[in-house]
Amino acid sequence: MRARLLACCLALGCLLPLAHAGEAAPLAADPVAEKRLQEISAELRCLVCQNQTIADSNAELAQDLRHEIRGMIQSGQSDKQIIDFMVTRYGDFVLYRPPVNGVTLLLWGGPMALLLIGIWALLRYLRQRARRIDAEQPLSAEEASRADTLLNETAPK
Repeated sequence: MRARLLACCLALGCLLPLAHAGEAAPLAADPVAEKRLQEISAELRCLVCQNQTIADSNAELAQDLRHEIRGMIQSGQSDKQIIDFMVTRYGDFVLYRPPVNGVTLLLWGGPMALLLIGIWALLRYLRQRARRIDAEQPLSAEEASRADTLLNETAPK
């Protein structure tokens, strides 16, 4: 049993170095190119993390994408060409701020539509409730005296 436990610990110990967070990529020799890289990668979403930009992520895919962007910058491509390439390759989801179009319309308009539907449903409910309350008639004298009698019988003395 101890041998198995020791073997498991050794196996995990061998895998731990593989699971470490990625190291930051070295800065480019050209500070202008590095600044462009940072600006472009701040506009692109990490496809692994999904809540971080490529600039903020240490995932291997984000490092690969930064390396690819760096190569595209060095080959003389413009920021728009680089972003268009990424959108063509990965779709609008790679953009941290996707454009408003037919595919993303629900993404942009969905929360507002749900809010408006909720307000409409609440107002409708309140109006119906007010009509029901107005439609109810007050107790007759006989019903009021019977209610008082029942309340007096059950009240503690």
